[in-house]
Formats: sequence, C-alpha cells, structure tokens
Amino acid sequence: MIETNLAQAVDATNDSGPAYDTNIKYLLADKQILSRILKYTMEEFEDMEIGDITGCIGDDIEIGTRPVDVGLSNLGRVKGTMTEDNVPGEGIIYYDIRFTAYHKESEMKILINLEAQRSTDPGKLGYHLENRIIFYLARMISAQKQTEFFHSDFDALKKVRSIWLCLDNDETEDSIEEIGLGRKVVFGNKKTSYPVNLMKGIIVNLRNGGDHIVGEDMGKSSNVLIAMLEELLSGKSAAEKKRILTDEYGMVMTAELEGRLQIMCNLSENIEANGIKKGVRKERIDAIARMIRADATKEQIILYGYTEAEYTEAERLMYMNV
Repeated sequence: MIETNLAQAVDATNDSGPAYDTNIKYLLADKQILSRILKYTMEEFEDMEIGDITGCIGDDIEIGTRPVDVGLSNLGRVKGTMTEDNVPGEGIIYYDIRFTAYHKESEMKILINLEAQRSTDPGKLGYHLENRIIFYLARMISAQKQTEFFHSDFDALKKVRSIWLCLDNDETEDSIEEIGLGRKVVFGNKKTSYPVNLMKGIIVNLRNGGDHIVGEDMGKSSNVLIAMLEELLSGKSAAEKKRILTDEYGMVMTAELEGRLQIMCNLSENIEANGIKKGVRKERIDAIARMIRADATKEQIILYGYTEAEYTEAERLMYMNV
C-alpha cells in the first residue's frame, strides 16, 4: 500500500523530544512557509506576490535529517537529504534547511540556509550566536568554489542568506535584525557603486512562551511574518492552527502540511503531559522523603498509597544527597 504524506510524517517523528524539533524543520521547509519567510526577510522578494515567490523556490530543499520520499505536491516540501558542508580539516556542519531561490526578473540565484534556534543565550551556547551566523555565511561562500564558480571567476559567486528563527525572546522583543558586510571610506574621497551585499544574516526574533512552545498570551505581533510564525509554533490545537493559517494567511492545507501540524500539536500535548507526570512524581518522592525523615517505616508509607518503587527512589536520592 502506498504511504500517505501523513504516514511519512509519522515515520519521521518517533519520540517527543527530538521529534518535535524535527517536525518543526519539516513544517518550516514547506514552500508555503518558506515563501512567506522570503517575502518578509529579503529585499529581493519583498515586492513579489506569495504565489510568485513560491515558484522561485527550487526543488532542492534539503533538511538535516533522514531522506524523505519525493513526489510531494509543488506546494509542499520536495525532498530531504543530509545537508552537510564538509571542508577537509574543518569537520562537518549540518544545516537545518538549505535551498535555492531564483529571482526570475534579475535571473539571480540565491543560496539560502534556514535555522530554528531554541536558545540565543551565550551562557547556554558557550558562544555568541552572531559569530556562528557569520561562520555559516562564510562557509556557504567558500563552498561555492568548484560548484558555483571555477578558478578565479569570483564575480560568479552567488548571494548567500542565513535566516535564523530565534525562539527565546521576551514579550517586547519581536523583531527582525540583519547582519551583513558594510563599506565606508575611512580616508579620502574614493567613490564606488559596487554593492557588498553578497552575504547577509537575518535574525527573526520570536517571543517565548515556555519550552518548545512560542508564547500565546502576548498579543499578536504587528509584523506579519512573526505573527504567522508564532501562530504556527504556538500550543494551539491543530484544528485552530489550520483555521488561522487558512483564513488569515491564505495557506492551502495540503496533506503534508496538515499532517505536520497535527503531529506537532500531538507532540506538544505529550511534552506537556510528560512534564505534569514528572512534577507529580517528584512531589510524591519528596513526600516520601519527608516521611522517612520523620521516622515513618516503609510499611507505614506504603499504607498511605505510595509504591515500593517510589520508596526505593526516595531512599536512593536521600543517600545521594547526604
């Protein structure tokens, strides 16, 4: 029997931690989502209609996970491969999403990388995210030798854009930033008209509402892209998300897009339920520990409805903390 897109989506997400992050990448790689990201983050596409931008996105969309079967609709993701950029002596980088866009009027080819970044805190990352973005841009430039240009034909270099969706910002920090090359005359009157916009990093700051889930109670962002992405990544039900994306943002609910939304909502519910279960179990373990310190016997504690396994766990933790 031929697998449906939903079945393929279920196969691609098999546990609630990494699965949630993986499913976000596949959602973002849908051409309907990508076209809106391009429109509101890149000046090359800002004056184009969404449908026209969709037609500019190449069929080479790659996702840093296992391969997915081809044959999906033109509105959805086309294929997935291991998206690695390997330079001898420098190791391997796995990009979340990589694809090519073609600006048809100017016949311009643009190489694009899209990342979903859960934390931007240097204390957690061990580095400043801006430096990582610059590294990605530099690698995307240097990797073009012998692929996009040969020998010393540096004018054949293609533009590169690295777009980062950052999910841990405060309520007032919904914003879009750019990192790029600048040019200024520090002495004299030299004038030049040659642009230096070959590489550009774009940071889209989404507001945080807890682990995995973008905030819902902060009001709608005044930026169309941020508002749409916050709806997409919120903890709302799949049915509500589909309604909002269709009615407010004009999306077509393909089988794959619907499937991805449903899976992500299910995973969000599982994550929340697991968190509640862990909290309840911790309270029970803590209660047993308090009773042990009050000289209650094991038999008395079990009579109160606690299990032997919980008693053993509380006892083990107490000995560890001695």
